[in-house]
Amino acid sequence: MASRWFALALCLLACARAAAGDGAAWEALRRDGTVALVRHGEAPGVGDPASWKLGDCATQRNLNDAGRAQARELGARLRAERVPVAQVLASPWCRTLETATLLGVGAVRAEPAVANAFVLSERRTELAGAARALVRQWRGPGTLLVVTHGENIRALIGRTPETAELVVVATGADGSLRELGAVLTPAR
Repeated sequence: MASRWFALALCLLACARAAAGDGAAWEALRRDGTVALVRHGEAPGVGDPASWKLGDCATQRNLNDAGRAQARELGARLRAERVPVAQVLASPWCRTLETATLLGVGAVRAEPAVANAFVLSERRTELAGAARALVRQWRGPGTLLVVTHGENIRALIGRTPETAELVVVATGADGSLRELGAVLTPAR
């Protein structure tokens, strides 16, 4: 019986922490000059097939129905929270472009600086530097959404977010990025 209460207490604590991070994220997202990194929605598998081609979605790992639902749900939440999205950038991979489009919060521009660091592992350091520069340069008005891959976000903040997780970041005095809050989008 005590172990059940302990498990319940841990669950409630985790929920409270998630809600606090969620609230901080929404508050930050409403301010001018904010940057949010979004991991693409659920796309089963890891990496891409050996014969992938950037402009050919049939050769890449793509969103499944759950991933599409995650993107739509996150977009609905961004609109409901009245986040002033000014620009949406996405990795040129099909799953990130589709996630960004399904968010439905603005025109999407493919951005090579946030291309797939897992597949392009030999360029990981270069990509992380270019992504940091993008974040540092954003002043607004409004919020910049950057839809990319888990490996790219891990290189920037030190952790891999869940699929369709939104992570609000700020630039530190030393140029590093720090996480201000996060919004989870559950898989369906």
